[in-house]
Amino acid sequence: MRLKQTKDILNKFAKYVIQQSRTNLSKNKKNSSKSLYNSLDFKYKAVNGGTGIQFLMDEYGIYQDKGVRGANAYYADRATSQSPYSFKTSSKIPPVKTLADWAKRKNIRLRDEKGRYSKGNYNTIGFLIARSIKDKGIRASLFFTKPFEKAYKDLPKDLVKGFINDIEITIE
Repeated sequence: MRLKQTKDILNKFAKYVIQQSRTNLSKNKKNSSKSLYNSLDFKYKAVNGGTGIQFLMDEYGIYQDKGVRGANAYYADRATSQSPYSFKTSSKIPPVKTLADWAKRKNIRLRDEKGRYSKGNYNTIGFLIARSIKDKGIRASLFFTKPFEKAYKDLPKDLVKGFINDIEITIE
């Protein structure tokens, strides 16, 4: 049996989630290198004898979405405080090279007390930012979670309608 309308509904659902997630990344100014933006995708995957949708993104996307609690403090918003990710159990800091490249793209520079540019290269800035992220964490942006939950709310009704239409077409 071909479930064309059911598959179309699943495609529409996944494309909506991806499109809204990309929009949220751009609106929240979390789209500096476009790496996460371009990595958002989906594919069909066999699950328990059926078909499911798997959403794909760069590894750090889940940390941007859910947030990370810092080793010494964390952001007081509800989403970040309930994040399953934390720097407390890890002695690692975020990748300095990646943050140095980000600081260079954003033209972030060190300044002295008088506001003049001071000595220090982008690797120094990357290390300072990485240390700050380890201490304070990353605030949850929910760029993916919000559109997913919004679209998922209506998905069961739409799937039932599409499946019924597919069965009617098959019977005829």
